[in-house]
Amino acid sequence: MKIEVRPLTASPQSDWQVRLDEQAITFHSESEARAYVEQLNSRLKAPHELPESLPIT
Repeated sequence: MKIEVRPLTASPQSDWQVRLDEQAITFHSESEARAYVEQLNSRLKAPHELPESLPIT
């Protein structure tokens, strides 16, 4: 997954955008955008358990 953080305009008051491949999420500040990316990365890196087996119906 490619994650990009960038301002929407060159203005200092610009909103910021986080792009996750083809998805885009807009934030009011760079710090909000970077905090979102940090939380997303920590969740992606967290251990995930899969069920041993699923019942077949």
